[in-house]
Amino acid sequence: MSMAKTFDSVDTYLESLPELPRSIMGRIRELIAAAAPGAQEAIRYGMPTALLEGSSIVYYAAWKKHVGLYPVYRGSAEFEEKVGPWRDWKDTVRFPLGGEVPFDVIEMIVAAQVARLRREREPA
Repeated sequence: MSMAKTFDSVDTYLESLPELPRSIMGRIRELIAAAAPGAQEAIRYGMPTALLEGSSIVYYAAWKKHVGLYPVYRGSAEFEEKVGPWRDWKDTVRFPLGGEVPFDVIEMIVAAQVARLRREREPA
């Protein structure tokens, strides 16, 4: 969808999208901001990403038929049960544009990514 262009900000990326994916991506952006106050935004690999102290929390992108989050690392059995219906590839989840987007699952994914990054930064 928008990946052929180069964007200088998350705002310009979102502005380039049709209404439905733009609204979904905007909500994902809000969920990330709530889960990681102070996170920085950037465009990396042509996609919006949120950074926590320079490390990516999650990349998110709109495509022709879905919105994807990358990478979504494996988690507990409970986590995988909730994420499973949308897991497309090893570390990818896809939410079809034609269906209801499970924002609670996206919120859980973002929270897990933030927690993982914070654990990695804890002194040993």
